[in-house]
Amino acid sequence: MLLVLVPLIGAGLVALAPKTQARAIAIVAALLAFAMSLTTLVQDENAVGTFYQSSTLPWLPNLGIAFHFGVDSIAAWLVVMTGLLGVLAMLCPPTVAPEKRSVYYGAILALLGLLNGAFCSLDVVLFYLFFEACLLPVYFLIGLFGGARRQQVASKFLIYSVIGALFLLASILGLRAIGGSFDMTALHDKPITGIAGTLIFLGFAVAFAIKTPLFPFHTWQADAYQETPTPALILVAGAMAKLGTYGFYRFCLGFVPEASSQLGGAMVWLAAIGIVYAAIVAATQRDIKRVLAFSSVSHLGFIVLGLFSGNQQGVLGASVQMINHGIIVAGLMLLVAAIERRTGTLRIARLGGLWEQTPVLSRFFLIFTLASVGLPLTNGFVGEFLTLLGGFKTHPWAIVVAVTGVIWSAVYMLGLYQRVFYGQTSKRTTGLADLADSESMLVAPLAVLVFLLGIYPAPMMLTMEAAIVTDSVRLPQSAQKPTEAEAAR
Repeated sequence: MLLVLVPLIGAGLVALAPKTQARAIAIVAALLAFAMSLTTLVQDENAVGTFYQSSTLPWLPNLGIAFHFGVDSIAAWLVVMTGLLGVLAMLCPPTVAPEKRSVYYGAILALLGLLNGAFCSLDVVLFYLFFEACLLPVYFLIGLFGGARRQQVASKFLIYSVIGALFLLASILGLRAIGGSFDMTALHDKPITGIAGTLIFLGFAVAFAIKTPLFPFHTWQADAYQETPTPALILVAGAMAKLGTYGFYRFCLGFVPEASSQLGGAMVWLAAIGIVYAAIVAATQRDIKRVLAFSSVSHLGFIVLGLFSGNQQGVLGASVQMINHGIIVAGLMLLVAAIERRTGTLRIARLGGLWEQTPVLSRFFLIFTLASVGLPLTNGFVGEFLTLLGGFKTHPWAIVVAVTGVIWSAVYMLGLYQRVFYGQTSKRTTGLADLADSESMLVAPLAVLVFLLGIYPAPMMLTMEAAIVTDSVRLPQSAQKPTEAEAAR
């Protein structure tokens, strides 16, 4: 519960404190939240693979609704990643005017607390409230601090989010009517089948497809990413998108496994088409943030593909990729923010020649570019390889289509790198200062994680696998086979 309260209280203090102290308070609150998030990785032997660190506070006992918090190992890693990205978003130099920074930092802290609440909720109504509330700070970040189209884009984001939340609410009410509880631990013991399960699944699928976003529900994302202040986008792109994929994991696979199995093929094909479509569109974009926005749609498609692959290997790959994608996106956004501060633009045609002008920035950007492409020994390779391997066992033709997205990712990411960092310098890119030591210190830990999780991902994978093979998530009976890692042990 403190993971929720500390950022929210911090947001309140930022709003009340003098504007000159807003950033310092926000950084302290984010650091405290991150430090507490690390404790979620600590579990005793009896809790391995189950929900742990559970706490319950009565709220509406007559309706069976409570402040019930806890995590399994997958939720714990998401909370840690969210905490880390929240700190980086605070430490990244802001792009908003000083007199508006109290609202800016307060919105980011509020988003951090609400995301933690969603990932830690073990009551479906509580999850819904956090899921819905996350749209408010992002709406204000876009509407108050975005560019010329901020009002239009903020309204579009709000409409999409509200529609998705209505589908989620309808399915939650269906869960309560049939499952007899709002408590996730109880609902996991009573999976819903038949037509009711299919209808509930469809409601969840629409809600989480919009939040992820999954093709063809993605049309709000590129505009929202372009208008969101780049430092705040570290948390929005790196963590908030995982609400959708986490929802697929927790709600679809956990509560309606039969419908997830029956409709899993359609979800896999939808993800595969989205992977290729978004990758091709990314190659045509003229703004760096729009390239990265469509890149995220493509990469998140791999996560959805793995979740509905119907086997533990694919789900494990998707779970790993949720963390790896957040790290890669955060690193890229930190560097994009640095480029934006120095040049005043993210239009690709106005950039060029940064390799000679900013060698440290260029080399860091290359690391995250290669990780995004999925180069072996980087963290981007591990998750994508497992999702494709798992999906190939059940949906080989869809995987053949998805693999072409890997080729396209090399086209648009390396093409972006070539146009921005090589070639002739422009008026905007001549005489630029390289990354300062303080900026390098923000990016360096993420670069280390790219290689650490690419070369030795076993600690994270083993803890995640423990959750996947237990009742915290259900797979089709045909998929209940030991994975290669289990067999080896």
